[in-house]
Amino acid sequence: MAEAILFNVAESIIEKLGSETLGKEMGLLFGVNTELQKLKRTVSAIKAVLLDAEQKQAENHQVKDWLQKLQDAVYYADDLVDEFYTEALQRRVMIGSGKAKKVRIFFSSSNQLAFMLKIGHKIKEVRETLNEIKDNKDFYLMERLEDTRVSSMARETHSYVREEEVIGRDADKLAIMKLLLDLESKEDVSVIPIVGIGGLGKTTLAQHIFNDENIQKHFELRSWVCVSDFFDLKLIVEKIIKSVTLKSSGNLELEQLQFHLRKEIDGKRYLLVLDDVWNEDGEKWRRLERLLMGGAKGSRVLVTTRSYMVAKITHTIQPYKLSGLDNVDSWSLFKRIAFDKGQEPENSTVLAMGMEIVEKCRGVPLAIKTIGSILYFKRREIEWSSFMETELSKIPQGEDDILPALKLSYNHLPSHLKHCFAYCRLFPKDHEIDVQKLIRLWIAQGFIKPSDRSQCLEDVGYEYFMALLWRSFFQDPKIDDWGNVKRFRIHDLMHDLAVLVAGTSSISIDRSMENSNENIRHVSFDSKFNQSWKLPPSLLKKNNIVRTFISPKYNAWHGYQHNFLGTSRKKLRWLTRDAILFSFTSLRTLDLKALNIKKLPNSLGRLKHLRYLDVSRNNIQMLPNSITRLQNLQTLILSHCRELIRLPEDMKKLVNLRHLQTHGCRRLSYMPRGIGELTALHSLDRFVVADTGNVTRRTSGLSELGGLNNLGAELSIENLGHGKNIALEVKAANFKDKQHLQSLVLFWRYGFDGDQTSVVENDEMSLDDLRPHSKMKALKVVNFMGLRFAGWLSTLNNLVKLELLSCEKCQHLPHLHELPLLKELTLYALIALEYISDMESNNQLSTSLSTPTTPFFPSLTILKIRFCLNLKGWWRRSTIAGDNSGALGLTTATTPPLHQNQPVFPCLHDLEIRNCPHLTSMPLFPDLKSLELMDTSFRPLQQTMMMTDASMIASPSTIMSTPPDSSSSLSKLKNLLISQIKDVESLPEGIGNLTSLQSLDIVECPNLTSLPEVIGNLCLLQSLKVWECPKLESLPEGMCLLTSLKLLKIDKCPTLSQRCKREIGEDWPKIAHIPKIETE
Repeated sequence: MAEAILFNVAESIIEKLGSETLGKEMGLLFGVNTELQKLKRTVSAIKAVLLDAEQKQAENHQVKDWLQKLQDAVYYADDLVDEFYTEALQRRVMIGSGKAKKVRIFFSSSNQLAFMLKIGHKIKEVRETLNEIKDNKDFYLMERLEDTRVSSMARETHSYVREEEVIGRDADKLAIMKLLLDLESKEDVSVIPIVGIGGLGKTTLAQHIFNDENIQKHFELRSWVCVSDFFDLKLIVEKIIKSVTLKSSGNLELEQLQFHLRKEIDGKRYLLVLDDVWNEDGEKWRRLERLLMGGAKGSRVLVTTRSYMVAKITHTIQPYKLSGLDNVDSWSLFKRIAFDKGQEPENSTVLAMGMEIVEKCRGVPLAIKTIGSILYFKRREIEWSSFMETELSKIPQGEDDILPALKLSYNHLPSHLKHCFAYCRLFPKDHEIDVQKLIRLWIAQGFIKPSDRSQCLEDVGYEYFMALLWRSFFQDPKIDDWGNVKRFRIHDLMHDLAVLVAGTSSISIDRSMENSNENIRHVSFDSKFNQSWKLPPSLLKKNNIVRTFISPKYNAWHGYQHNFLGTSRKKLRWLTRDAILFSFTSLRTLDLKALNIKKLPNSLGRLKHLRYLDVSRNNIQMLPNSITRLQNLQTLILSHCRELIRLPEDMKKLVNLRHLQTHGCRRLSYMPRGIGELTALHSLDRFVVADTGNVTRRTSGLSELGGLNNLGAELSIENLGHGKNIALEVKAANFKDKQHLQSLVLFWRYGFDGDQTSVVENDEMSLDDLRPHSKMKALKVVNFMGLRFAGWLSTLNNLVKLELLSCEKCQHLPHLHELPLLKELTLYALIALEYISDMESNNQLSTSLSTPTTPFFPSLTILKIRFCLNLKGWWRRSTIAGDNSGALGLTTATTPPLHQNQPVFPCLHDLEIRNCPHLTSMPLFPDLKSLELMDTSFRPLQQTMMMTDASMIASPSTIMSTPPDSSSSLSKLKNLLISQIKDVESLPEGIGNLTSLQSLDIVECPNLTSLPEVIGNLCLLQSLKVWECPKLESLPEGMCLLTSLKLLKIDKCPTLSQRCKREIGEDWPKIAHIPKIETE
């Protein structure tokens, strides 16, 4: 990676030397302008030949040695120029502070002379060294221009939201599923290894099988554990338990863990996937195997591994050897990646070359995808021919080694992407990486280079990331609510490639690292870090060159975090706090999260090059004032420092700060004055408003947010007051111009003093003036005390998520049904709210929806209504169009009407109504997949069950953006919870139409007396739980037909429990076929 990094470092040096601040202002001030210009010319000459050197070094050892010699000198030059640049920043900050005395001292003639002599000598020294290296070579290097940054070409049909199809594995899937579903095997628990070389798609195939519908029905429990190359019994057991229970087991001893594991799996038919196993120690495997033997007959353990020795040790069923794709499937995958829209080229020569390339990839999907992604950008025949002759021909044909093919893809990356990828070697294998964190780390190292000044660094960094994702260097992208990739992983082979290309200057410390290269510049710790390990002496011997230090992960090494860099006697042998914060003077990135640090020393201020500092999850109460000397700092992460009481007064001096995170700093009670001067800020996750009685000259007001219009991501305004002073101040915050802000939280403080009428007026005035930009995508409002919300809320046409919480006085909501992109709506503890819509009837609503421009909640998929204790219905008055309750088959005190022309949620999938006892009227929700009703009326569900195709047609066509595509209402419902429902005596016959239902919970329904016979129609039902229904005394005969039912749980139903007793209960014959039955 050295040559790719050097190109970027050289570019950074030239950029700074060419800046007006450094080249003219500071250069002339200190009398070194001539030397700076000479240095710029020297570095420019070196940069011009670096790309050619990069290409030639693989075959020319002289070039490689030359690059090694050049590396130290270029890095030193970069530090020197950065130091000079920092001096310029400090000068500007001091002049801007208006503290004349300090400015005079700082720029006194004696100080200037000393600095001039020192810096002048260093500049001349490094220039001469660079010139000597540049001229001392016996080979020719050609000047080459940098490749274009990130190509704008993109597939029209490509989307990372959609999962890629699995190509050519149907036969493999069927063969392995046959082994998994075979009930004739001798062992209760059988182990089936899938073995094959890296990159074949073993994990993808296992995932494909794991999520198959037949597999889900067959196994009572399924668990997925990624083992990787560290086979730790305790860690594996923890992961299995967490996968099954979805809860962390905490820091338990192995004895306690094995008890929990056996409790979960004993007697149950389970499927456990152990992915990417490397352990070849038979005894370690047998220790785990003994804990897994309690499963019911038919339980299976599916192991994926590259090692035939692992397969031999683990198998009880013959290992399944996964081969490469055949020629047809390989070509199918290749043409989808390499050619526009997956269409074969008309040029027969290119077609023939493509088939030859596929042959070279030996059926390995990862190699096919990575090489295919290179060729997608080569459209001309001559480009394909050049690739075949100069690149592909060099790949060795080792039987199992695919790294050379992947290295070829790396070689074709532009230099700016090479070091971005190589830097990822610092993350552990199989680690889920946060995209924004990675981008900020890249920025801290100077890897991100916009093509023009108007581009945002983070946006360019995201382009870099997407370019690597598109080229298959990254995988498994997870998408956030806004359509951006939030997290991803790196394939094991790609991680191996990152380690290979990063070389010895970038290391992850493990037990074998006592001796390592002296030129270490980037350091992280293996996820298996143990405090007994030694650090390599070379790390401290030349600690002034280290640029990245990422501490061990707090969740990977349990109790050890309290000893690392702490005050305990069990310190690491080679490391102390001062060694990090004082001696590592070239650090750009310092990550010290979760190390039980209580105080940071003042020496932190000496790290003048520092760009990225993460001290989150520590017990710090205050940051040292010296931190404000870090004028280069771009990212400061303080999240979950729960003891932090305030930020430094002079935070405004951090003029390059782009990201400040204080989420979870619960004792932080105000923001420091001057924060509005941090105009480089791009993310500020919290702004805490000072209490009225605590406002001083040190505290910042909301008005300081007025000029911070680059703010993006999420901003939470906390502790908003209910007084008139806040109402007058919020307008100056200027939220309407913050177009990059995606999510806004408005959190008023709980409770209020003074006149209630004034509070209502003040809060309504405040909310009116807090109007965000129309691009806002998420909004949360908490503890707002107005009677009605601002009208602008219904105009946020880009809003995707809306939460209105604990707004106790709210009586009116805006017209939310007109928001075109709203996907998730939560209403919580709106105690005064009686109706969601102010329209006088659902017929009036239908009339209002008669125009095609106003569909009814066209995108809403999730709706949660909780603790709205006085909510009566959706509309203020409903028109009873007829009484069709007889069709429901209900016996209730009152029967609900069916509303004609009732609006329908066209794509609502999840509905939760809790603690809304008076809610009896809702729009229809025929397409639900999950429904929870707790302490509310049963009527909305009854009305939707009565819904027929005819009633849907009768509704105005414009009410639904897309009509439900089910043959009967609620035919897609998978999960149903009915709890604390007092107005139901019998479930309706319509429940028999819920043919997709998999889970049914009936809890605390005191008047429920029977279940209908049609319950036998629920052919996919897997779980039925009945709790605290004392009047329910028997089960219907239809229970015998529930062949998919795996769990029946009956609790606090005395008569029913007696009738369901094993072997002797009257209802036992109806349920004897169910694998797991639990009764009180």
